Amino acid sequence: MSICRTSPPTALAALCVAAAMLPATALAAKPPAGRLLASNCYQCHGTNGRGPGFDDIAGKSARELYKDLKEFQSGEEGDGLMAAHARGYTDAQLMAIARYLARQR
Repeated sequence: MSICRTSPPTALAALCVAAAMLPATALAAKPPAGRLLASNCYQCHGTNGRGPGFDDIAGKSARELYKDLKEFQSGEEGDGLMAAHARGYTDAQLMAIARYLARQR
């Protein structure tokens, strides 16, 4: 049941009316492609790919990042934590992650 139908206060009613007037595109705004997928990288590589203790991955070329991820996925770079992470993604998802991180500065 909608909160707009169950709560009578004037401020809430005004909020419901305002939300109903928003264009559908404003309600369906999506985060940049790859951002949610790349958030898994932040634990080690820091927010947006720059952090202490691990390689900075932000701003590297998407091609290089994708190549690195594919090497981890195939086991060519070992069978550690990065390999386990990379194996959990499709090629399209790895490319989305690489493109997103390449745009970070």
